[in-house]
Amino acid sequence: EKRSLLETEAKELLREYGIPVPDFKLIKSKDEIIGLAKEINFPIVMKIVSPDIIHKTDAGGVKLNIKDETEARLAYQEIISKAKKYNKEAEIFGVITYSMIPKATEIIIGMMKDPHFGPVAMFGLGGIFVEILKDISFRILPIEERDAREMIAEIKGYEILKGARGEGPKDIKAIKILLMKISQLSIGNPEN
Repeated sequence: EKRSLLETEAKELLREYGIPVPDFKLIKSKDEIIGLAKEINFPIVMKIVSPDIIHKTDAGGVKLNIKDETEARLAYQEIISKAKKYNKEAEIFGVITYSMIPKATEIIIGMMKDPHFGPVAMFGLGGIFVEILKDISFRILPIEERDAREMIAEIKGYEILKGARGEGPKDIKAIKILLMKISQLSIGNPEN
């Protein structure tokens, strides 16, 4: 049976390819929250882990800026309850937790199999830039550094990455490396 990777599975696969991901823990019961502060620094994010709930925010399956274990226990119960209400048939594996990441410019990198061209890489700024403005670029895999550089430079949001309106420039070199590593991951795992 073909399915999308769970977030926990995806993070492990990313790590195998040298792609940095924040430390995380899968919580399967609210009792597992006891001692969480020894493993992950608060404040934390908590998100539902279910192959049947793709849009976690729409399901009420995401909680941000949780400050301590007491809040985490309450958030766990609320996330599970809302997820079950959102999709009564959903298979729920638990709730993933990890430390909040400081405010940053969100990017999106994706891989897909085009019926005509085969494996393709996608890049853009995340959030509304991709959802509403469709500001993304594509390349046929595998990609090299030149391809990654061109993908980054051709989006309309490139000026944001270079630094705009008082924001400093983003680490474009790191984004290029990330694009190339994701390309390698995709080529090495054609079934995913």
